[in-house]
Amino acid sequence: MKTEFSRRLAVGRIGAAGREMDIEADAAERAALARRFGLPAIHALSCHYRLTLGRRDEVLAEGEMTAEVEQVCVLTAEPFVSLLNVGILARLVPAERFREDEEMDPEAVDEIPYENDTIDLGELTAEELSLALDPYPRRPGAMLPEEIGHVDVPPTNPEAAEEPEEGRPSPFAGLAALRRDDT
Repeated sequence: MKTEFSRRLAVGRIGAAGREMDIEADAAERAALARRFGLPAIHALSCHYRLTLGRRDEVLAEGEMTAEVEQVCVLTAEPFVSLLNVGILARLVPAERFREDEEMDPEAVDEIPYENDTIDLGELTAEELSLALDPYPRRPGAMLPEEIGHVDVPPTNPEAAEEPEEGRPSPFAGLAALRRDDT
């Protein structure tokens, strides 16, 4: 499978002492990843990896990813830049020994299969970037436009539903009154 950002490494080149590796996406790779993730742009993407060879050709990949991505604010529809610093921890296992466990421990290290004795740190970085992106990005300080009006949020305290806010009756005050009538 051809990926937008590929940095392949033969597992045999890691060695018993482990290996450190820095990868960085070039402009074409960043543009392709931005299209893949539906972003206006990715201005920078890099990762520093520490690789440790484990038993039976397992590879423990620990990394520090940094990215500068342009996103579109869900409130204002304006583009803005986000800086991401994400830690990566994954266990890469040969595909023939990989099995998906339906009852996975959410605290366990992610296991990712690899084939042909080659791991792809670029694709691992891209996948981690996709997980780090906010699905509802909001520009710092962004507010709903005044013409949209006030958005009510249910109170956490049922008694607060009876108190009007700044002269406006709360929509939950009526519900609280109905509940009192039922008792």
